Amino acid sequence: MTVTCHMVDTTAIVTLDDPAALNALTPEGLMALRAVLRRCQDDEACRVIVLTGAGDRAFCTGANLKKTFPPTRGFARNALLGRVAEAADGGYTRLLDLSDLQIWKPMIAAVNGYCLGGGLELALQCDLRIAAATASFGLPEVKVASVPAVGGVQALLRAIPAAHAMKLALTGDRIGAAEALSVGLVSDVVPAGTLIETALAVAARIAANGPLAVQMVKKLAVETAHLAPAEYMAQSNLAWGLLRDSADRIEGRTAFGEKRAPRYSGD
Repeated sequence: MTVTCHMVDTTAIVTLDDPAALNALTPEGLMALRAVLRRCQDDEACRVIVLTGAGDRAFCTGANLKKTFPPTRGFARNALLGRVAEAADGGYTRLLDLSDLQIWKPMIAAVNGYCLGGGLELALQCDLRIAAATASFGLPEVKVASVPAVGGVQALLRAIPAAHAMKLALTGDRIGAAEALSVGLVSDVVPAGTLIETALAVAARIAANGPLAVQMVKKLAVETAHLAPAEYMAQSNLAWGLLRDSADRIEGRTAFGEKRAPRYSGD
């Protein structure tokens, strides 16, 4: 699997590109994805990331079974290595955990077909999921006597009601886009031909807001939602204070007073 990236205005479109293999994941592909996402986070010209799959059949179907054979060394030994060193011996699952990259720019999964196993675990790490009408979703690991390795069950329980999440996780069944919308797994379902257009339109609305504020909202959502009220309120107030004197916040108030669109710089 290769990974491509190109900019449309202030949005980076990152594409998992191996349609012949339904964009299945390989260790090399995951390392390339991680490098691309980190560059997007550090690129001030990028304000939103859209993640999608090449072709119209799949977003991502999880691990490429032909290229992810078990490592030659034991799990305990490799688990104590760094992620890249473990991947060099074939242990790829920790590469799919993107939390260590600290990507605070909003990520939108534009799901254009099968979104299964590790592919769904990847989509669940995005902030929004927009689906083509032809998309389908599932965690089929139990069908092959395994489990989602990268928090898929837990992330699904946070994304949708527990009864629906556990039904998916325990049966390994797939659901279509309409059902995914009804349970809240995706925010929008659109015709396949308008998927990227829709994702870019949502990205543009996000990008029009203060860049630091948008990233801080995501940081609060990721880092503090599990805290007790007194703790998350304190963290929210700290985040507000960090932005209080920023040039963008002053610009936002000035633009409001002058009845014009704000011109945010990310400062």
